[in-house]
Amino acid sequence: MSTATSLNSHGFVRVAACTPALHLGNVAANVQEIARSSKALAKQGAQVITFPELCLTGYSCGDLFMNAGFRQEAIDGLRLLTDKLANVPALVIVGLPFAVDDRLYNVAAVLHQGQVLGLVPKSHLPNSWEFYERRWFSPASTLSREFAYIGDIPVSFGTGLIFEATDLPECRIAIEICEDLWTVIPPSSKAALAGATVLLNLSASDELLGKAEYRRQLVTQQSGRCVSAYIYSAAGPGESSTDLVFSGHSLIAENGSILAESQRFDFATRSIIADIDLQRLHQDRLHNASFRDAKAESIGGDRIQFTLGNSPIIRKAKDLHRQVSAHPFVPSSQADRSAVCQEIFAIQATALARRVMATKSKTLVIGLSGGLDSTLALLVAQAALDRGHIRGTSILAITMPGMGTTSRTKGNAVELAKALGIKLRTISIKAAVTQHLKDIDHAGAHDITFENAQARERTQVLMDVANQTNGIVVGTGDLSEAALGWCTFNGDHMSMYHVNAGVPKTLVRYLIDWCAAQPSFVKASAVLRDILDTPISPELLPASATGHIAQKTEDSVGPYELVDFFLFHHVRHGCSPDKIAFLAKLAFEGQHTSAKVEHWLAHFLRRFRTQQFKRSSMPDGPKVGSVALSPRGDWRMPSDL
Repeated sequence: MSTATSLNSHGFVRVAACTPALHLGNVAANVQEIARSSKALAKQGAQVITFPELCLTGYSCGDLFMNAGFRQEAIDGLRLLTDKLANVPALVIVGLPFAVDDRLYNVAAVLHQGQVLGLVPKSHLPNSWEFYERRWFSPASTLSREFAYIGDIPVSFGTGLIFEATDLPECRIAIEICEDLWTVIPPSSKAALAGATVLLNLSASDELLGKAEYRRQLVTQQSGRCVSAYIYSAAGPGESSTDLVFSGHSLIAENGSILAESQRFDFATRSIIADIDLQRLHQDRLHNASFRDAKAESIGGDRIQFTLGNSPIIRKAKDLHRQVSAHPFVPSSQADRSAVCQEIFAIQATALARRVMATKSKTLVIGLSGGLDSTLALLVAQAALDRGHIRGTSILAITMPGMGTTSRTKGNAVELAKALGIKLRTISIKAAVTQHLKDIDHAGAHDITFENAQARERTQVLMDVANQTNGIVVGTGDLSEAALGWCTFNGDHMSMYHVNAGVPKTLVRYLIDWCAAQPSFVKASAVLRDILDTPISPELLPASATGHIAQKTEDSVGPYELVDFFLFHHVRHGCSPDKIAFLAKLAFEGQHTSAKVEHWLAHFLRRFRTQQFKRSSMPDGPKVGSVALSPRGDWRMPSDL
């Protein structure tokens, strides 16, 4: 399945962090290695390439920085590198010592196709313990000019420079150097408020016990705090080991998540590449009121424009340098599974327990169908009573066989209640629905009226029994159904507390699968497994001649894994339909055809827009993840769109 589209056309930019094999003090050799690495990375589609601090010379050259000949070698090396990269379609950032007005600065030079676009000096110089940079360098605050000369060519010089891609407006790059990140207010924070979306750090951070994890946290948190991408390129073990060891620990993060991380302690040249989603960052900034309200102080400097060009073409999933999860609501790491599931249960159970305390309910009434959603609601209800130490309140499960109920689902409802020690009542709705349809002169067709009459009758039974037992009805519908409007208005759409309102269908399955493996649910394990294997169905149409489920939900709304993928990218990241389709085709390569993705995406978007009236009157329920559809807090949209 091919997408064959430009990476930049969907708001991505390909970035790289490279730690070259260092030749300490040998500028000419370093220029050769950096040029070779830049060309190789550009062939892989890298459009922004960051090298470490002082990489033209090496960070640990000591008093050699005060030698005029050595400094001139660095300038000559910069010119030579600029010429060597004239035909390389990438923005390349390197570090070197640079003297201006009788002061020496530790700078990052930004190179683009034969030009030096700008020089950015280091703002904060470490000068304690093993670091003593003030012995040679001056901080950026001592600058008295906004440009410098390389030969007879003037170049913008300052900390406030932002480099803008004319062909990808969301790509705005700012630079800081090593210690700048470790300070109270990093320069990158101000740069982000001024519009920078891609933050680069040229670093020479030595390695100490425990420092790698702290560095990882710094980079991750700064990318999240600034709602940005953060590319951290670190000096490697080729630096002097007189007193310190450098590991080459490079990182690429995007809005709080690590996308790529280098192998440490390797003397060979090492690079990492990732595709940054700039449209996602832009969308998150639009939604983030704290970011929008932060004062964007003037940071000085210029906006320097350049053209990215040469956008990589993406044809298959392997061509994209970032993971696109087919199941974005489900944790990808099995190691985190138990902790994640316990956290979700804690959120749901605490929310329901609080509602029980407020209403002083004596019963939690749940319509138990033998399907996924009601099963999860029942498990959460048990956890709620335990977590809230609630005595005097019991759970009452009611199974209500109707025109489409099969022996499998009814049997599973009975077995589940028995395994969990829950009281179960069976109340058939067949006679009541038949009478109701007769009363309204229904012709007997298996139409929408036939289906909805059953859903509304079930809700009436639950509501009346709740009144009868001084209880509340615990709703079972999930987030995916709310997105699709796959519920009967004033039927299963309604309850007194919607405990699964924030849980999408793929996550419901994940939670029940986890429960089935827990020692505390050993008695229910077999029935939970069978519920997981049962086709998803509202069971509102008669079963097949063999007694099996005939009405399968996914035949009508599409595979729930596609539904949840569409939901996540539509609501969480505000992606256009074209971009959702692009990502889905990559994520489900080999599973769903392009035609199938496009068909069900169109279906999802139509239903999502036309079914807002149901969400506008949905009951209370807890938010579980970053995507929720409550009309009170998360998603407001006109019902007559």
